[in-house]
Amino acid sequence: MSMLAVLPLGTAQAQPVDQQFRMSTAAAYDVSPPLSELAKTVVPSAVRGSAAERRERGTHAADKGHSADGALQDVARRSQDPLEQISPPRINFEGIANTANPVLISPPDPDGDVGPNHYVQVVNVQYSVYTKTGIRLVGPAQIGTLFAGFPIDDCAGFNGDPIVLHDQQADRWLITQFTVDGPEYWNCVAISTGPDPTGSYHRYAFSTGPNFPDYPKYGVYPDSYFISTREFAPDDSFYGVGAYALEKQRMLAGDPAARAISFVLPPGDSPWLPGDGLLPTDWDGNRAPGRGTPNWFVGTQDDDGPYGAPFDALNVFEFNVAWRPTPRATFGLAAQLPVPEFDSIFPCEPAPNPRDCIAQPGTTNKLDILSYRQRPTWRLAYRNFGAYESLVTNQSVEARPGEAGVRWYELRRPRGAATPSLYQQGTFAPGDGVQRWMGSVAQDKNGNIALGYSVSNGTDVFPGIRYTGRLSGDPAGILARGEQTLINGTGSQLVSSRWGDYTAMHVDPVDDCTFWYTNQYFETSSPNGWQTRIGSFKFPSCRF
Repeated sequence: MSMLAVLPLGTAQAQPVDQQFRMSTAAAYDVSPPLSELAKTVVPSAVRGSAAERRERGTHAADKGHSADGALQDVARRSQDPLEQISPPRINFEGIANTANPVLISPPDPDGDVGPNHYVQVVNVQYSVYTKTGIRLVGPAQIGTLFAGFPIDDCAGFNGDPIVLHDQQADRWLITQFTVDGPEYWNCVAISTGPDPTGSYHRYAFSTGPNFPDYPKYGVYPDSYFISTREFAPDDSFYGVGAYALEKQRMLAGDPAARAISFVLPPGDSPWLPGDGLLPTDWDGNRAPGRGTPNWFVGTQDDDGPYGAPFDALNVFEFNVAWRPTPRATFGLAAQLPVPEFDSIFPCEPAPNPRDCIAQPGTTNKLDILSYRQRPTWRLAYRNFGAYESLVTNQSVEARPGEAGVRWYELRRPRGAATPSLYQQGTFAPGDGVQRWMGSVAQDKNGNIALGYSVSNGTDVFPGIRYTGRLSGDPAGILARGEQTLINGTGSQLVSSRWGDYTAMHVDPVDDCTFWYTNQYFETSSPNGWQTRIGSFKFPSCRF
């Protein structure tokens, strides 16, 4: 029997999750042939036609006018010390392109992670494995090939919303996707049987029942793999935010009886609390979370957003799980952290094209900012620094009237404290007319922060990829260490507004200093010929 504690904080009255968690075991399990062989498998495509736009469920809020950003970075305070600027790209190579797909897909959902010897990238709906110098070893191949021959056929389908993670503690790889066909839905999870991502995988499927598990995001923790989802009922109504814990040790051992524990947080009378989704904590670095440390799930709320939030805040939930013969688990709101004003409702086009937001050169077609989704953007990166634990995440906002920027946050829990509190935040938008959005953020072992994002404007900046950062000792709320370009775009997307959905910033486990980032861009203007780029960089003062 679970106990669920949800705390009413401030003026927001939390709604309880089901008092009884749901426990299940893997619906199917097997061990795959090597990925290097599976990548050659031909799987049927469920998509017909010349293009496919991935459906994203949820409401679109109308713009009510700009609300001044309360954490906008003061450009005048940026450091100009040339010895401590964030480095140009150290490694920079081409990732998977849309041309690898049997039909053109939008958006790409670009994601990737780095291990001791490899970089693994996933997009809708492909994967590739590279050396850390950019030599492609496997792929691109449909993610469905990874599940070819698996007992649940849907896992081998033309699905998407992929996530790849390197579990540094276990030196294993996770590659995941959901299923889309129904009437029963699955989170399909493959875990490498050893350190080599081109080898064999333990393959699992965990049922979400009749609920479609939209936008699944994963987090690595010592004893569990955590998942957040946006659950939609068979009638397409929003059922709530799903929170799952998977039994990590059994999965690593290839135990078919690996268990899953799940809660669902319904919208209830306070729909701003779950919003459009939460992110689970994903552990970086060598120092593990302390014994008994919960996995925090974090969301955002905007008082100008669609759900009636009373103020702007970060909502912090705790997921506690003990994998006993009879497991115990709790999930509930632990803290609500007010933040300075942000405006998540960008002035996009009205219906029927409410996603048309970010201008591009040479076309009237605009790109989706996704800021109106009341959720932070992948990842929620965790580090244990001993004296305190730190979590960083970000979201896209309207930083100035008609100008997109990235609001980033650092939460800290000092040793002995019950819950994290807001340590610093800032909105990065230098005021040069360039839109910056679709970010991802992480920290190195010294507490330095790096933020990667998309850029574009309507005149001379084609959709491309940049990054910035700060040293741990810089003034709070300031990304002070310059802006670098991973790649300049030289083309625009001429059809579809869908963009990104998420991007990925991770830290190399070898030196714990080097950041690796992947995102999408356009080299040539085309209806939907996106490409992706993978690159690494670091701060000069961070040394192995």
